[in-house]
Amino acid sequence: MDDSGFDQDAPQWARALAKGLALFGGAVVLTLAAITAVSVTGRALSGIGLSPVAGDFELVELGCALVVFSFLPWCQITRSHVRVDLIGPLVPRGLYRWFGWMGDLALSLFLGLLLWRLWLGFGERFPYGSADLRGALGFGPPPFFAETTYELQIPLWLPYGGAVIGLSLALLVSVAMLLAPARPGARHTEASL
Repeated sequence: MDDSGFDQDAPQWARALAKGLALFGGAVVLTLAAITAVSVTGRALSGIGLSPVAGDFELVELGCALVVFSFLPWCQITRSHVRVDLIGPLVPRGLYRWFGWMGDLALSLFLGLLLWRLWLGFGERFPYGSADLRGALGFGPPPFFAETTYELQIPLWLPYGGAVIGLSLALLVSVAMLLAPARPGARHTEASL
């Protein structure tokens, strides 16, 4: 692992995608912080005519969901997911690498399961498309009405769509990391596992 924290086995395109999505997520976090600060200030100074940001709770809620899915690929590239390493230092290096590969496999399978369920949830909220297109995408019939947030009336399929994009990229990066040892010249180090 180099000083930037990148796993050297990750393909360049995966690093670029993960970094771009993480930067986007960081911009969303900064925006949410600004919304929260302005809203709290507006509540505190309501006596002099200021007011909180309308729908601040909804914006922060939807933004946080988007941020979580934006950071997942970066966490996989930098191997920053939470892990418990109780027996790693006690086992031979080859077995330790195998544990790392099995962890990558388990994460890839779990992300695939999450993506499948999130895709179906997106389809239940997405009100557009012909019956043939919806059937081909596995969506089923369209909803009777498009669900929205209470105050701002933001369609719920929008944050679901953003989460699907983030989780799709996380799965793509995870599979690329899983297959990285099979690439010619790829190497795993103990620090990267």
